[in-house]
Amino acid sequence: MTVSIGVDVGSGVVKTALFRVEGDKSEWLSRWDARIRQRNAFSLVEESMKSVLDSAGIGRDDVDYVATTGEGESLPGATGHFYSMTTHARGALYLNPEARAVLDIGALHGRAISIDGKGKVLTYRMTSQCASGSGQFLENISRYLGIAQDEIGALSQQATKPEKVSSICAVLAETDVINMVSRAIKPSDILRGIHESMAERLIKLLKSIDVKRGVVMMTGGLALDAGLVKALQDGMIQQKMETKVSAHADSLYAGAIGAALWGAFRHGKLKERGLLPKAS
Repeated sequence: MTVSIGVDVGSGVVKTALFRVEGDKSEWLSRWDARIRQRNAFSLVEESMKSVLDSAGIGRDDVDYVATTGEGESLPGATGHFYSMTTHARGALYLNPEARAVLDIGALHGRAISIDGKGKVLTYRMTSQCASGSGQFLENISRYLGIAQDEIGALSQQATKPEKVSSICAVLAETDVINMVSRAIKPSDILRGIHESMAERLIKLLKSIDVKRGVVMMTGGLALDAGLVKALQDGMIQQKMETKVSAHADSLYAGAIGAALWGAFRHGKLKERGLLPKAS
C-alpha cells in the first residue's frame, strides 16, 4: 500500500490530492484548492498538505511520496516532480476511463493532449501564452463586464447573436470586447462569441494532433465553464468530428490526481527494485 500526495501549483490556483493506492485500486482520500492571488504559493502548499492529511486522519510520516507538478518543481520536501501534461493525462483518465484526449485549459494557455488507454501521452500541442484562449483572459473579460465567473457559462448559453472575437492576441481581443460594449452588444452575445472563438482554436489544436474521434476530457480551471463546453461540442458537430467533450466536477484536480497516482506508481517501482532510501 502506498499513500501519496499530488500537488499541482498552477499560475492561479494550488490544487492538492491525497491518495491511498494498493495494486490496481486507488482511493481518493481528500482534496484541497485555493487561489494564489498575491499570496506565497509554497506557503499555500504547506497549508494544503496539512489540510488533506488532517482531513484523512493521516500523519505526515505515513506519506510515502509527495509528487509535484506544474510550477511546484522546487517545492521543499517533495519526493519527485512530473510534467503537467503527464499528470493531466493520468488525472483525466482517472476521472473518465474512456478519455483518449485531454483539453487542459489553464490560466495562461490551452493545451491539447492525445493519450492511450493507460494515460500515456502520445502527442500534444499548446496555444501561445498571449492567446485569447485562456482562463486569465476570460476572467479579465468577466470583470470588465461586471459578471461573476460562475455566471459566465449560463449567461453564454442565453446568447441569440454571438459576436466573435477576431484577434488571437489577448490584449487586442480585450479591445474588441470594449468596442462591443460601446456598440451595446449584450453580455451574453459577447461571452458566447468569446466561447466560440476559444472553441475554434482549441478544436484546431485537437486536429493538429490528429484527434478526430473518442472522448475528449476537459481539465483545468475552465473545465466547468458550461458555455465553453457547449461551444466546443457544437463546433465539433459542425466540423463532423466523431468526438464527445466530457467534463467532471473534479476536473480542476486532474493535475494533482495524476501527480499523486504517478507518484504512487514510481514509489511502487522503486520498492520492487529495492531502491527506496532506508529509514535512519
